[in-house]
Amino acid sequence: MDNGQRTMDNEEEKKGKRNALPQTSSLFHSPLSIVNSPLTNSCPICGGNGWVVNTEGKTEQARRCQCFMEKYRQRLWEKSGVPKNFRNCRLSNYDVYKTDKNKRTVDNDLSIPKEICANFANKYPVIEQGLLLMGTIGVGKTHLAVGIIAELTLNKGVPCLFYDFRDLLKTIQSSYDPRSQISETSVLEPVVNAEVLVLDELGARKVTDWMLDMLTHIINKRYNDKRITIITTNYVDNPLQKEEESLTDRVGYRIRSRLCEMCVELQIKGKDYREGKKSKFNFNF
Repeated sequence: MDNGQRTMDNEEEKKGKRNALPQTSSLFHSPLSIVNSPLTNSCPICGGNGWVVNTEGKTEQARRCQCFMEKYRQRLWEKSGVPKNFRNCRLSNYDVYKTDKNKRTVDNDLSIPKEICANFANKYPVIEQGLLLMGTIGVGKTHLAVGIIAELTLNKGVPCLFYDFRDLLKTIQSSYDPRSQISETSVLEPVVNAEVLVLDELGARKVTDWMLDMLTHIINKRYNDKRITIITTNYVDNPLQKEEESLTDRVGYRIRSRLCEMCVELQIKGKDYREGKKSKFNFNF
């Protein structure tokens, strides 16, 4: 057998070993069951299997193909629960400028929180605390939280889950309906077990005893398991107006105390950006 034929046989043998690997769906199980369908067969590296076998050296080694990782990260983002209205939010497009006398300058009250959130995403998972983003309506708290999710899912392959506090409570309540096909456990399990959880608009509803029990269970379980939680809220600890409620007023002292241990507090100050986006209608027909 000549050298050319031997080379062709070796290449065929390698290709056969690649294609003999089990399919992706039977080998890989993410916490959110993200990759549950075959990859494209157009990948010239793995042929759609999702694995690349290194045959150099004495020991064969298999690693994930780049096409698999790209698809996995994209599905993590798609399954994160981020609402459509916020899907374009990135840390890179968070506006940190203010306009004063027709001159745009950097607003440190916005640029510093952005930098802290970017550092958080860059350092993950070498961090020990989540974030508590506090501030008035329209300063971009949710934008920053979603921007972190985008960085973690799309760039690092970290499973994240986004939940509006009010929607979470409604979903749990709906599970009590005898006609419901979901259970309280099925709703709470992904929330308490998510590697990174964003709980948006905490305090948007003043908690009843039942709500407080649910919130306490979620917070304590994640605290005990050392899972990272990012929380946004419109309520601060020391409101400027006496008639305004504090975060403690909305969620109770015990929850507020626990959040001090779980999260780094980050107060964001600024104007409501939505005020500058008001639609102007012309009613002169």
